[in-house]
Amino acid sequence: MQLGEGRRAGAATATAVLLCAALAACGGARAERGGDGMAGSGAQGGGHSVKAVGTPRVPGVGDRMQRRIPVASRQVVAVYGDGKDAAQATVVLYAKRGPNWERVRSWPGHNGKKGWTARHRAGDNRSPVGVFTLTDAGGVLADPGTRLPYTRADSFAAPRWWAKSHWHDFDYVIAIDYNRVKGAPPDDPTRPEGEERGGGIWLHMDHGSGTSACVSVSRGAMEQLLRTLDPDEHPVVVMGDRAALKA
Repeated sequence: MQLGEGRRAGAATATAVLLCAALAACGGARAERGGDGMAGSGAQGGGHSVKAVGTPRVPGVGDRMQRRIPVASRQVVAVYGDGKDAAQATVVLYAKRGPNWERVRSWPGHNGKKGWTARHRAGDNRSPVGVFTLTDAGGVLADPGTRLPYTRADSFAAPRWWAKSHWHDFDYVIAIDYNRVKGAPPDDPTRPEGEERGGGIWLHMDHGSGTSACVSVSRGAMEQLLRTLDPDEHPVVVMGDRAALKA
């Protein structure tokens, strides 16, 4: 699920249509228009206290995925999906301290209701496997104190014809840079790789079940991620089912 305000151009009506499309991208199970919710390119549960990983690699991430993490990145949000066709996941925030990755916090979460895919397509209800940068944030609520560029807009609100459980999904969102323009608000509808590749994929607030392609966590988790992620640390999300991440 995803949306945004920020640098809006064009007539109000056109903007409303684009926003509705963006929201539908990450719509929940009851949304009438499928859609996925993704944005421009691209693991293990744990306690809540900071803990040294004691290894120069992100736990549960194999060589192929590890090589895709930019050398400059010192913050990783790892999303460990329970299985290829499962909607449940564990989301872990890591910070690099010297050569090692430290686990900062972990939370339960959800991903696409049909699981994961390395070849995401619009409407397939699967989250894309990969490593993607995190550059922009926004939501219905005021900026909670993030260093990321933040776009606040009431237009992020989920349509009221969606199930009530989804109404607060976009109170906070962080754009996952899959098929989107980095530096644009999360709801920017531009799809550089084409509409068929999907887009509007976000980290956003959880409604208790699988998404259309986004990753969702609790409000507390979103607040901590927003307050912790720092553009100077070049944060990325490493996401996929556990088997795919280890490959």
